[in-house]
Amino acid sequence: MSLFSCPSVSAFSGGVAPRIKLEHPPARLFMYHQQSMRKKIWVPILVTAAFIALGLQSCQVATPSVAPAYSVDKYDPARNAAADFDQTISQAKQSGKRILLEVGGNWCSWCRALDRFIHDNPAVATALRDHYIIMKVNMSEENRNQEFLGRFPEIKGYPHIFVLDADGNVLHSQDTGALEERKSYSEKAFLDFLNRWVVTT
Repeated sequence: MSLFSCPSVSAFSGGVAPRIKLEHPPARLFMYHQQSMRKKIWVPILVTAAFIALGLQSCQVATPSVAPAYSVDKYDPARNAAADFDQTISQAKQSGKRILLEVGGNWCSWCRALDRFIHDNPAVATALRDHYIIMKVNMSEENRNQEFLGRFPEIKGYPHIFVLDADGNVLHSQDTGALEERKSYSEKAFLDFLNRWVVTT
């Protein structure tokens, strides 16, 4: 028998060739390679996801949201504006800040735009937080707050802002139309307005 020829059946006793046992049968070998490939694919995906999560977390830590100081943060027709005003004056005296009355209603699109503007502009939100106590005053069909608002100068449009000292005296009446820019408000104009009325020492 040649060294390189395959043994015939008759070459073995009993006429039956012995079975050759594979370490990894073809089906199992295929499944093994599939599992190995899945692991190789999932490892970089999981690593990438972990880095993205860490990056988002670091961004959130680096840029925390700024919340202005509100004594009343919603337009609520059920509220007692006079009682709210007394509490706001007390807060202003304790903090040494000005009072900013924001008159409007949930029906008012520009009032909602002002809320979004403050929320989306950290510089404006910071100036408000550091120097003002904000009190929202409702003006709607349900409650016009005529008695309370009657003590202040006439309002021609909404939202309207009054700046008061800590004793409740009106320092300035601001038409917010002068602060508008396109469909929102001008950050520069708003900051100039706020900085003009801060308490100076």
